[in-house]
Amino acid sequence: MLRFLTAGESHGPALNVIVEGMPSGVPFQLDDVRRELARRRLGFGRGPRMKIEKDEVELLSGVRFGETLGSPISLVIRNSEWNKWQRVMSAEGKPSGNVLTEPRPGHADLAGMLKYDRADARDILERASARETAARTAAGALARRLLREVGVSVVSHVVAIGSASSSSDIRPGAADLDRVDESPVRCFDEASEQQMVTQIEEASAAGDSVGGVFEVIVYGVPTGLGSHVHWDRRLDALLGQAMLSIPAVKGVEVGDAFEVAKLRGTQAHDEIFYEQGGFIRHTDRAGGTEGGMSIGGTLRIRAAMKPLSTLKTPLRTVDVKTKQAAVAFRERTDSCAVPAAAVVGEAVVAIAVASCFLEKFAADTLGDLVASVDAYLARISGA
Repeated sequence: MLRFLTAGESHGPALNVIVEGMPSGVPFQLDDVRRELARRRLGFGRGPRMKIEKDEVELLSGVRFGETLGSPISLVIRNSEWNKWQRVMSAEGKPSGNVLTEPRPGHADLAGMLKYDRADARDILERASARETAARTAAGALARRLLREVGVSVVSHVVAIGSASSSSDIRPGAADLDRVDESPVRCFDEASEQQMVTQIEEASAAGDSVGGVFEVIVYGVPTGLGSHVHWDRRLDALLGQAMLSIPAVKGVEVGDAFEVAKLRGTQAHDEIFYEQGGFIRHTDRAGGTEGGMSIGGTLRIRAAMKPLSTLKTPLRTVDVKTKQAAVAFRERTDSCAVPAAAVVGEAVVAIAVASCFLEKFAADTLGDLVASVDAYLARISGA
């Protein structure tokens, strides 16, 4: 099974990620990671840090001559601003005096300070920061590369920002990723794009932030990933956990879940047909899963992201040291990060799906994995 571990702080010297379980022989170049990290910086409404972050990536282990070795893969993403933050983040000596004691509502600050008995919110926010998702995006680039070898692709798009929603039911296909990325809000519906931009502009002008909804679609998924036999192997549960692990994501929907909840059973399910030698569905209400398993074709998952909690117009809080009323401190100034969160969504979904592939088709080499997948597809196609 594919698994990964990240480490590092937002303003520390670097982030690093170790990916374990990748079969040998998977073609891989650092440009695969650089491309995904650059996409993570996309989106109208981001703060000035996105213009200066370069995400310099270094490969330490697990790949040689452009192929994975089957051993753990280690990547480091250097922080280009480290020289400006070295004194504040110093691992030696006493605090510099820049102690943050006014926790931000909506962030991890207060709960983390109380849980870990820390007097400075920076001890919490540095790790809780969404900057950590750069390391997950790097791990996702590896997972995407593996999935490509078995004919699976992942794409995302933004379907709502604030009160502006896409007016189109047309979803991007596997070949439409570049077109989505060209949109300032990563929306596939050009007619709704400007409305979303306006939502961000109005929030920014008011010193505020705005959230939204994005969708991740996985194409080329075979039937049978995940399992019904144990709760922790259910595919939809794994996808939900992956999405909810993204900072500021507060809700997840598989398929048309919230709309289906309003319907009767005769209208809610994807009926089964046998046509041209295979089982097919003419509808896609379930988002590609039934009973904790993929039903073949596509997976479709949406995530709702709340407005960011660091605001130009800070909210009321309490100074943890004095217990007096205060206003929350300000650490960064993004007005909207939904387009970038969608790219992170692609990464975490790719990792979850790749892990399910390796659980079902256990293999030490890419060749063995492909052969196992092909044999399985041949068997179920004749069922």
